[in-house]
Amino acid sequence: MKSIRHQFSILIFCLLLCAVCLLANHYTQISTPQSFESEAIEVVSGTDGDYIKWVDFNVSYEALCTAYELDVASYDSPVHLNWIELLSYAGAKGGGKFDKSSISLIQKLASELSEEKTTMQELTADMKYYDYYYEAYEAVLGGMVGEYEIEQENESGEKVWKKVYGLKAFSPIAKGFEYSDYDDFGSSRSYGYKRPHLGHDMMGQVGTPIIAIESGYVEALGWNQYGGWRIGIRSFDGKRYYYYAHLRQNFPYALDLKEGSIVTAGDVIGYMGHTGYSKTENVNNIETVHLHWGLQLIFDESQKEGNNEIWIDCYALTRFLYKNRSLTEKNTETKEWFRHFQMKDPAVSNFQKKADVSKENSA
Repeated sequence: MKSIRHQFSILIFCLLLCAVCLLANHYTQISTPQSFESEAIEVVSGTDGDYIKWVDFNVSYEALCTAYELDVASYDSPVHLNWIELLSYAGAKGGGKFDKSSISLIQKLASELSEEKTTMQELTADMKYYDYYYEAYEAVLGGMVGEYEIEQENESGEKVWKKVYGLKAFSPIAKGFEYSDYDDFGSSRSYGYKRPHLGHDMMGQVGTPIIAIESGYVEALGWNQYGGWRIGIRSFDGKRYYYYAHLRQNFPYALDLKEGSIVTAGDVIGYMGHTGYSKTENVNNIETVHLHWGLQLIFDESQKEGNNEIWIDCYALTRFLYKNRSLTEKNTETKEWFRHFQMKDPAVSNFQKKADVSKENSA
């Protein structure tokens, strides 16, 4: 009898031990970076067919800076780190969430790649959502870092051209002009109909020069009852649509700007104001003077307008772009502002060459 009781006690103990082990294993799994990949299912659940249907861009300012600095620092090294790959790896590991551990993960990844202990191909071969994050983040950041030429002042104060590699996108507010902002993406708007705020507001003074963030071509120019005087600029790869709204009454744009114009990152394209919220043109119905800028992602042209639009939170990106502000100077006769240092962006020349070839072929 005692033997049966002893055996039964051992059985109960083993069952309890197994339960404890299984529970411990469960919590160990969800604490590891790899487990966060399962959370990405929610992010990707809106994607089916041949193109991405939704993107939550939650990359932190600190992560953007860390990945960017590693990219630039390694430019002439045997292994040139790609900042979008670094961010995509961290995004896939964290299910799109970025915190302090994401920075450590990016730094560790960069170290292993630089020391040639592994490659991105090897590391991501079995990562189910890496390709999604890379395509999504490349759509956001793809035109912002690269080689270009820009004027700089030498010791004699003369302008000279210099080839550089780095951030070639600019803050939307010219250098020397103050502004205030906060993360207001998704807050409620009620004019016309109740809707979320799908952009980023930067409060400042009337007439503050507004800068082209990335090189591209003017796709939209004119009045919109919600945005007032506004400009829409498309990136050359077609993936990004930059929307600049509530521009100045009477003098909203650079005088030579028109639909189809090609602009270079850092160019002055318009001036801050508070127009909008009216079907009548040139009306100041916005209480606070500010620039509303938004970034729309387009993976398929069907997403350009309608219910399938993808707009991202630009707050962290705006902080990041503060690293590169365009210095401007005023023409006292025309009252226009112009960039002080000219820039040659290969993306502009490549686009113009393709356009010229297209014209020749159609002639």
